Amino acid sequence: MFAQRRSQPDTFKLQTKPPELPAVAKLPDTDEGLPGAGPLRRYDWFRNLWRQKRMSWAGRVQQDRGAVVFFGDSITQGWGDTLGNSFPGLKVANRGISGDTTRGMLYRLKEDVLDLAPRAVVLLAGTNDIEEKATPEVIAGNVKLLLAAFKAHNPKMPVIVCQVMPSHASKSRSKETITRLNELVAALAKGNDQVTLVDTWTVFADATGNAKKEEFPDLLHPNAAGYKKWAEALKPELAQLKLTGP
Repeated sequence: MFAQRRSQPDTFKLQTKPPELPAVAKLPDTDEGLPGAGPLRRYDWFRNLWRQKRMSWAGRVQQDRGAVVFFGDSITQGWGDTLGNSFPGLKVANRGISGDTTRGMLYRLKEDVLDLAPRAVVLLAGTNDIEEKATPEVIAGNVKLLLAAFKAHNPKMPVIVCQVMPSHASKSRSKETITRLNELVAALAKGNDQVTLVDTWTVFADATGNAKKEEFPDLLHPNAAGYKKWAEALKPELAQLKLTGP
């Protein structure tokens, strides 16, 4: 007779905690203690994208150091890895996260932008705040905090602020709300010698003040023609700031 074996623990049934996520990948569960005001999205798809993007970028800090950082939401993210093709000879880093709001951008500002010691920043923000029913005043307040953080980090670092692009009321982004927000942001830029304002509303708006289908097929996100026009609007400002050109 064989001696009866002692029961061994079933290692496959042991309850183990999932590995702890790096701090940079965590989306705060509540608004308590967060900078700014207004919405911070917490949908499952957004949490997953936030984690994916920020963990990827955490491994690129040295590689992207000294770049011109494009900071924003899905419209910025949509440029993808081809961003550099639109600005030959310019070192760029894309730090757009689809669905992000100005409050989310305030939260991730240090790790995703400032820690790169950027040569300059191109900022486009606010359209998702509008969809989440934030008032133009609240959104502009967050933009003011972003601009203050840029100045505190490096007052000589150029900041190019793009106005919120036109969309459509069917996308919960009325022309009246966008226009009001753009007026408030323009007022923030006025007299701030660190900031260059680019009117990316007028360049895209149709006669009614809404997005054009031929450039924004879904009335929210630009297509290739839209990105080309955005790049063309930015190039003279980049050259004026001596970020490109001879």
